[in-house]
Amino acid sequence: MSQAALEQYAKALKSGQKYYKTAESQGLDPYPAVLDNLLEEQTIVRQEELGLVNIPSELIVGTKSAGRMAALAGNFMPLLGAESEFGMKWISLCDAHLSDEGIRDPIKCFEYLGSFYVQEGNKRASVLKSFGAPSVPGLVTRMIPAPSEEPEIRAYYEFLDFYRLSGQYSVSFRKPGAYARLQAALGMEPDHVWTEDERRSFRAGFTHFRDALDRLKADEADITPAEALLTWLEVYSFADIKEKTTAELSKKLERLLPDIRATKEDAPIEVSTQPPEKEKGLVSRILNVTRPSSVTVAFIYGFPMEKSAWTRAHDQGRQQLEETLGSKVDVKVILAENRDYEKAMETAVEQDAKIIFATTPPMIDACRKIAAKYKNVKVLNCGLSQPYPGVRSYYSRIYECKFVAGAVAGAMADNNLVGYVANYPIFGTPAGINAFALGARMANPRVRVKLVWSCTGGDPIAELRQSGVTVISNRESGEEATAHCALDYGLYQLEPDGGLLPLAMPCWQWGAMYEQIVESVLDGSWEESSKAINYWWGMASGVVDVKLSESLPAGVTSLAEILRKGILNGTVDPFCAEIRDQSGLLRCDGKTALSPEEIMRMDWLCDNVDGSIPGFDELLPRSQSLVRLLGLYRESLAPQKQEKQL
Repeated sequence: MSQAALEQYAKALKSGQKYYKTAESQGLDPYPAVLDNLLEEQTIVRQEELGLVNIPSELIVGTKSAGRMAALAGNFMPLLGAESEFGMKWISLCDAHLSDEGIRDPIKCFEYLGSFYVQEGNKRASVLKSFGAPSVPGLVTRMIPAPSEEPEIRAYYEFLDFYRLSGQYSVSFRKPGAYARLQAALGMEPDHVWTEDERRSFRAGFTHFRDALDRLKADEADITPAEALLTWLEVYSFADIKEKTTAELSKKLERLLPDIRATKEDAPIEVSTQPPEKEKGLVSRILNVTRPSSVTVAFIYGFPMEKSAWTRAHDQGRQQLEETLGSKVDVKVILAENRDYEKAMETAVEQDAKIIFATTPPMIDACRKIAAKYKNVKVLNCGLSQPYPGVRSYYSRIYECKFVAGAVAGAMADNNLVGYVANYPIFGTPAGINAFALGARMANPRVRVKLVWSCTGGDPIAELRQSGVTVISNRESGEEATAHCALDYGLYQLEPDGGLLPLAMPCWQWGAMYEQIVESVLDGSWEESSKAINYWWGMASGVVDVKLSESLPAGVTSLAEILRKGILNGTVDPFCAEIRDQSGLLRCDGKTALSPEEIMRMDWLCDNVDGSIPGFDELLPRSQSLVRLLGLYRESLAPQKQEKQL
């Protein structure tokens, strides 16, 4: 019995006792999990003999039976004294491990849902784990549970396919769909079988990545290394892992932790429905926090102004910001040449920008990289339902304006039929359609709304004309306008001679939003948060409004103004009414209003809407990329293969 083996046992014993006490104090089971207990209420449909496997040490979590469970803590470190029979055998095995002989015999264990439970060789596993061995050789029998819709079981069946392709046991996800996303993020086809070189390259990089994550002492119950890697690959490359030291990698990972943790939450997005209260700035004053007297603000444009109504609208907001705040802001305007958004944002940082407004949703990946790299820069992306704590998103509740426009449309439709041209099936779009339909029905209970889409090809205006529609609500944005409908924005009436009579125009007022966001930084009411924050402000905040045509009948104008003022003062809510969807399902009882989250993520249509939400394959190619980012069904889409990583 060598002194080195005795000292190793003492060290392992101390670790086991510490784990035991901590688990007990938290009301957790201090012992290893027992597979027999876990399987009492689970049906095993078959067993597979996997033969000899190098088992990742961290995946050895329990024993097959409860036999000598009391000898080990949950971290597989000993609990009994060195003089016990268990202790003496452990020390003897440790001696063998330290000698030229080594521990030769593999353990025997069962794998269930990606974790391993030892049947023979508990002490061997304990000794090797105490030395930090990355893997333990074992003869493995896989226990496969009956299929079910439980996320854990679905994810496990996906793991079985992934393991067949990759041979990687160390990759563990808890949510369905993640294994396919990893395969795509690494630049592989869904059915690609990894080569031996790819397997070795991944193991080396992933081990380095896991070591860097361990240095942060991130709670293992909070995130898994594989989940962290998947978030990393959304921002950086796998090659970046190999090029960084462990310390450098840990530093980069630390800045991504909020984004990594957000992927675990069911509802990680905090929706801000109104600007921050300036009174909150009192906290910074009490604490003597230094607030800037001025700030450099950069606007990143994805399209030239002469080619994009969307960019022109944001630039009008930029001009309003400069006119209103004057010397308080130093504004930079940067056009992303060839859609190199990251380069444009780097230029903004070089010009000392402390606030960056990225004005189109596809800039989100570059936003995440810049936000992770520069902690003192506040990065905001124009979009909705973006679950990234490092980047705040901003958008407006345009559906409030659509509700008013819908009432105008219902009052003006002589044939009880109005048309609605929608742009993309993304978050917020069904809210606009449904609010319009509810407004139209309020003014005319018999009205039907014919829905067509500009993102599926064809000529939506011609289609509506052929259907007998004379009142049409077209898009409020002109970013993707085509030649035949470039002038047809807002709500208008088709006149007998083919002309257009404007009725109402829902419009963005980005300047009000930019002004209030920048003011929040200057006055100290901007609050840092570990959550993803989406600004989704409405008419009361001044960021959207509806302009009424002077040609409207006086009664219709009065109705629209009453609704507009009601929304402004909070007495009118478009979605506080009895609402049924196209299938007849009651979506709102009229007593309790829908929540902002329910409205934002709405994926159904009201019962007076004729039409449907197009599927991904029905979209024009240029529309599909945006729908991947913000689409109602983005989580169900097959992941898109990225550049080769291994």
